[in-house]
Amino acid sequence: MSLLLKVEGLSKTFKTRNGEIEVFKNLSFELNLGEVVVIYGRSGEGKSTLLGILSGLDRQTSGSVEFAGHSLAGMSVAGLAELRAEKIGMIFQSFNLISCWTAVENVEAVLMHRGIPAAKRREKAVKVLQELGLGNRLDNYPSELSVGQQQRVAVARTLVNDPILILADEPTGDVDAETAREVVDLLLPRVRNGSAAMLVATHGAFTADDADRVLRLENGDLKVEAPAV
Repeated sequence: MSLLLKVEGLSKTFKTRNGEIEVFKNLSFELNLGEVVVIYGRSGEGKSTLLGILSGLDRQTSGSVEFAGHSLAGMSVAGLAELRAEKIGMIFQSFNLISCWTAVENVEAVLMHRGIPAAKRREKAVKVLQELGLGNRLDNYPSELSVGQQQRVAVARTLVNDPILILADEPTGDVDAETAREVVDLLLPRVRNGSAAMLVATHGAFTADDADRVLRLENGDLKVEAPAV
């Protein structure tokens, strides 16, 4: 498998009025194309902070992150934004859909400011929503969709750019077990065909049955919990 993400000695510390808070220290791991890695950890352990660093939305205090052989630390803010727009898909527990935009508009928005003609943007957005079973819900607003349908729109928004790295922060935390399984089934084919990799951060709502490796973030350290079977 081809190495996509390499994390070495990653540490993150926040300064406060009374000193510093160490979120995590000396984290190291790798992620390959075609691989699913799940990171478990209780709320407040720093999972979301870690994903923020890996996506270039935040900066580490020390250590390094290499994406496809390129150091994120050496990239400009504009370069990181371009990287996220073209190669990284992010899924959040809260969906983050824009309430006054329709399903297709929420998905299409990801493609804006990339020089893609309006007609082509709409075509791509419609295609991925149809693939996810929402072809008859294109013009519905989030409030007119079920929770599971909203999550599908969020997944469509992530996949419309064909990302090679999917970062998922509690992607099944707000849905029932059946819908959660559907979400996983929608994401896995993109990974298993070798065109992407997925890193999932969860406090336990996401099943590890489909993971290649399971890690646990606890007290600032990242440990191998158990090999997936």
